[in-house]
Amino acid sequence: MVGKLAVVTLGMFAFGYALIPIYKHICEMTGINILSLSERQVPGGGTAGRDVKIPANSQVDLSRTITVEFDANARGPWKFKPMQASLQVHPGQLATVMYEFQNVQDRRMAAQAIPSYAPSQAAAHFNKLECFCFQQYTLEPGEKKQWPVAFVIDPRLSRDVTTITLSYTFFEVGGKTPPAPESTVRAEPAAQGKAGT
Repeated sequence: MVGKLAVVTLGMFAFGYALIPIYKHICEMTGINILSLSERQVPGGGTAGRDVKIPANSQVDLSRTITVEFDANARGPWKFKPMQASLQVHPGQLATVMYEFQNVQDRRMAAQAIPSYAPSQAAAHFNKLECFCFQQYTLEPGEKKQWPVAFVIDPRLSRDVTTITLSYTFFEVGGKTPPAPESTVRAEPAAQGKAGT
């Protein structure tokens, strides 16, 4: 019985050891080449010892450039700003910008940001993959933080739009300073709909 278990254990170890070359061979046969793409790259898009081309991201529209402007509004006594004023991106291209926030008060506070977009039609095409606006944050007195916003602009965005302004309003949750009135935010789409008809 011990001999049989030893043989089974040895067989399992050998099979696990052989999985890497088997997987690599299957990738080469199917043309996926996931493993070979991670090998040492050579100029021209290939890898050392192979003629493998890395496929270009076909989702990026290189024929267009959109300027994204960043804005920050703080509803309360704290500091909140983007680390850069604007960024030029191609639709479909992943981009990241950092925002900085500092609690300059002498007490702990919880805060959250609400985004808005101009023109408003850009909101449906501005896809955020990572954003500090997804959750609330608690900061200690004097604490400073930097948070990223990673986004992709949908290539289906109208070609008439060449500039998008991403604006955040940062407000204290449960604090004395209220957030922006919701009625103002809701009234804008209705007004624009009437203007367009």
